Amino acid sequence: MPLQNRVNPKGEIKAVKSRGAFLGNRGIIHNEKKEIISPFKIKGWVTCQLEFKGRKRELMAKGKYTELFFLDEATAFSAGHRPCAECRRARYNEFKTKWLEANQNLLADNSTSIASIDKIIHQDRINKKQKVTYQDKMNLLPNGTMIQINDIEYLIWNHKIFKWTFQGYESTNINITDTYVIVLTPKSYVEMFRKGFIPTVHISLHEQS
Repeated sequence: MPLQNRVNPKGEIKAVKSRGAFLGNRGIIHNEKKEIISPFKIKGWVTCQLEFKGRKRELMAKGKYTELFFLDEATAFSAGHRPCAECRRARYNEFKTKWLEANQNLLADNSTSIASIDKIIHQDRINKKQKVTYQDKMNLLPNGTMIQINDIEYLIWNHKIFKWTFQGYESTNINITDTYVIVLTPKSYVEMFRKGFIPTVHISLHEQS
């Protein structure tokens, strides 16, 4: 039985065998039996490299943060995570610059601290342990945005709609229209995508698009 450590675009943590391209951290959210007991313990949800400086970790070790895994960066953003400032410094700097460019008006007193940014993102992604979503017209959403149609998750990419799975993306016959859809990616991230920040995506998407 695989560990419950794979995250979908809704931010839900599932037990799935398939591998991920990124590691994530929400604090210590597992017990001694390596079972998930909380959706998060910290507000700074980050996305990390799978390997960094040769560090080795036992998954869900006692007293250590719970290792979560994502199909790709687009999935991690949809789940509410952001790049880690330590192992992904260049990407973190790019993220912070673009996020502030798109969302500075959301911060009080012109603050630019990551703690202030994380506070806004936290409000964007979860409320009383439930995923925060909103609705917008499909044709107005930028590349990298995750949406939900009939309880199924999809990615918008290059004016096409791709079905998300834990193994990769699948082509669909869904047309992009001005229909309102449920947006899974936190709103401040969508605004950041509008400013030109493009999340990396799983290789299966490049094989089809």
